[in-house]
Amino acid sequence: MRLGVLDVGSNTVHLLVVDAHPGARPLPAYSHKADLRLAELLDEDGAISDDGVDRLVGTIADALRVAEDKGAEDVLPFATSAVREAANGEAVLARVEQETGVRLTVLSGEDESRLTFLAVRRWFGWSAGKLLVLDIGGGSLEVGYGMDEYPDAAVSLPLGAGRLTGGWLPGDPPTAQDVRGLRRHARAEIAKTVAEFARLGPADHVVGTSKTFRQLARIAGAARSAEGLYVQRVLRRSALEEWVPRLAAMTAQQRAGLPGVSEGRARQLLAGALVAEGAMDLYGVSELEICPWALREGVILRKLDVMAADTAGAASAGGLAGDTHGGVVNPTPGTTPRNGTAPATVARRYG
Repeated sequence: MRLGVLDVGSNTVHLLVVDAHPGARPLPAYSHKADLRLAELLDEDGAISDDGVDRLVGTIADALRVAEDKGAEDVLPFATSAVREAANGEAVLARVEQETGVRLTVLSGEDESRLTFLAVRRWFGWSAGKLLVLDIGGGSLEVGYGMDEYPDAAVSLPLGAGRLTGGWLPGDPPTAQDVRGLRRHARAEIAKTVAEFARLGPADHVVGTSKTFRQLARIAGAARSAEGLYVQRVLRRSALEEWVPRLAAMTAQQRAGLPGVSEGRARQLLAGALVAEGAMDLYGVSELEICPWALREGVILRKLDVMAADTAGAASAGGLAGDTHGGVVNPTPGTTPRNGTAPATVARRYG
């Protein structure tokens, strides 16, 4: 079947259309992005502005039209930290549903980490052993560690590149004092989690996902995206440590001239580099490998897993099981948010 994944993130609203069926890897068919930057459209109370909500509704409506044009049978819509942490998040979700028919599922930070970890595990396979996965998004840093398909430990920290840029680095280029302040803040937050992962022992393989890590690896000499998904790309901490002061001295326009750096992400690259450097240092990582799969692929894989399980259940019941088309997919079985409400979900049929 052809599936669409609609990811409402802190930086972009990204529709990824894939051809997929249980037991096979999802094949990308089409990608549609809009640079909305919700993390930068907050008012002084932490609410998404009226203009931001208007733009979000319009962007989602456009994405749904694209999904229909590309023949997607189902769309899995979810939102991450920008909506999750907005003061008016519930009102935003209600308006999106009212005007577009889409009920966005808001993933917790832990669910983001778990689903990203699932995607990385499927990409590298069991032979990769114990994985440590780092994912820097626009609003948060997710870290996962484990031997299986879901991590034994997963944390989410408010250290996204977009969030930190807006809150800590107002200048272009930023002042040395602001850079030092952000460096201290990021490392202090990461340090709070180090013991939780250290007690589990060293990882066999360390992986970085997300556009921030891909761009950092590229400016440090990794292969271009045009060379394909299957080329190994590595980011070494020593190279990153050399690049951080260089990025700090550049304007956003100058960073945009670096290989692999998009104009829309150039301003955030320094904050992402400071978080990446701090995480690699504090977790004792000398190098990590870039994985092309991340959260969106994890959502798709989880959906396919549930479809396969439902199909097997229907077969064992003599074909009497109900049709699950457009049903709900739980990201992590048995996971219940701290507030005691029903588990988060990552897929609902729209319309």
